[in-house]
Amino acid sequence: MSTKSRITAACLVLACTALAAAQKSKISRDLVTRTSVPQDVIVQYRHVPGQSHVARVIASGGTVRRDLSRVNMLQVSVPGNRIAQLAADSEVAHISPNRSLTSSSTVSFDVPSSAVNAPSAWRAGFTGKGIGVAVIDSGTQNATDLQNSLGKNRVVYNQSFVAGNSGTVDVYGHGLHVAGLIGGNGNKSKGQYEGTAPDATIINLRVLDDTGTGKDSYVINAIQAAISLKNKYNIRVINLSLGRPVYESYSVDPLCQAVEQAWKAGIVVVVAAGNDGRDNAASTGGYGTITAPANDPYVITVGAMKQMGTATRADDLIASYSSKGPTAIDHIVKPDVVAPGNHAISVGGTPPGQLEHASNNKVNGKYFVLSGTSMAAGVVSGIAAVLLQANPGLTPDQVKAILMKSSSKNFPAYSSVFDPATGLTYTSQYDVFTVGAGYVDLQAALTIISSPPAARLSMISPTAAFDSTSGNVYFVNSSNALWGSNALWGSNALWGSNALWGSNALWGSNVFTNAENALWGSNALWGSNALWGSSNDTGFNALWGSNALWGSSSSDATESLSVTINGEN
Repeated sequence: MSTKSRITAACLVLACTALAAAQKSKISRDLVTRTSVPQDVIVQYRHVPGQSHVARVIASGGTVRRDLSRVNMLQVSVPGNRIAQLAADSEVAHISPNRSLTSSSTVSFDVPSSAVNAPSAWRAGFTGKGIGVAVIDSGTQNATDLQNSLGKNRVVYNQSFVAGNSGTVDVYGHGLHVAGLIGGNGNKSKGQYEGTAPDATIINLRVLDDTGTGKDSYVINAIQAAISLKNKYNIRVINLSLGRPVYESYSVDPLCQAVEQAWKAGIVVVVAAGNDGRDNAASTGGYGTITAPANDPYVITVGAMKQMGTATRADDLIASYSSKGPTAIDHIVKPDVVAPGNHAISVGGTPPGQLEHASNNKVNGKYFVLSGTSMAAGVVSGIAAVLLQANPGLTPDQVKAILMKSSSKNFPAYSSVFDPATGLTYTSQYDVFTVGAGYVDLQAALTIISSPPAARLSMISPTAAFDSTSGNVYFVNSSNALWGSNALWGSNALWGSNALWGSNALWGSNVFTNAENALWGSNALWGSNALWGSSNDTGFNALWGSNALWGSSSSDATESLSVTINGEN
């Protein structure tokens, strides 16, 4: 073989190696590929898939199970050992399993609408009327509280995406509870238990089965349905009170890519943060537990507060189970806001759903309570509907910015809760990865809806990066975002005179005092690489400094609380 031949051959080997690596990079690590057994997968395409793409799926030994082309995807069944062949298609962007997900509530007496100052909005005539909210959940029922003043059902559309089950009635009890927190008008309680948008219309898109579980493909299909029905029912908000673990970057996760499509179509997407804030399996004190698709930087991710059984919101505290950021893999700063979610009262079903039977927490025979970030997300979806009624021209980014800026930032430094079931005490810090931009306040939000930030500005949640030299964590700068070169939460606010986070540094230098190992320590949180990785990326404003999170007014006082298996007291 000549020298030239040998060089050419070597180049061919290198090219093949590079091609194989490129194909592998398109395939999620949790996919089984060394078997001829058919795998249920979600294939993302760079463009809208058509017949030629379907033909290539068939050529790879696969079949198309569901058309998700509105969000540039197909649900496909293909032998595991043929997935690499399918990935070789230059039009394929990513292939991942059709993963399972669940609702984000726990079986668990408070009225969330009063805690977010919703009655003041209602008195001004803003009740979410005319705004459609797509509830992608376990279904709903024709409840009296979801009818209008003439007795007409405000659930204007019903469709199920659950395989083998065409019914849309919620026999589980989760979706109806969430729908009531969004749009319940309190008819059965004479106005006592109302959702935050009591005149909004509900679009019922069922994706969770009778046990509260579903698949990625169900949710993606429901999202594309919401996009297609947007104009017909004026769908301006999608509520996703569900989630699953984060397996890969949001940039390739099919759930995240689907919610981004809805966001870019002009629909506000509200997602529950997850209920894993007590999970210390990775020795991080519950940090890094945000679920997907709440890890996507576009959506509004909501954590749960508990109302403490009082009429005032001043003593409300974070629920220790509320998942905390930063997000796995991408380190996105989440949640964005927190809202009432513990012991939340909402409408029950006829017949009662499974969660109603399990909870034994009936209220007035027609209502029941659940706890979780699922409930908090429903509260925020209703708030978004009210804001959009008040100012229909708002973009999803503007709604997110308004909610974050108007949120209350009056928190203690810490709070603790004792769980007699485990014998453990859980201590929560009120930092940006726990409470985000603060506790939502509809009354405050309405005062700034007429002067939102410029529509061209993005409100994607920032990324955090650890500087090992200084020991600080920073927001990574983004010139395209609202929090870019002029910090939205810095002393020179880009939008208005009041900073989102305040003029003081956000955290002290030893933030994870309750975690056995720091998120960026020697024990990796997510696989072989530490959460923050080896990079020494510095942004522009340190998240941690010598001052407390919300300025000098923060208190170090802690309060011992008790919990039950049904939520936190």
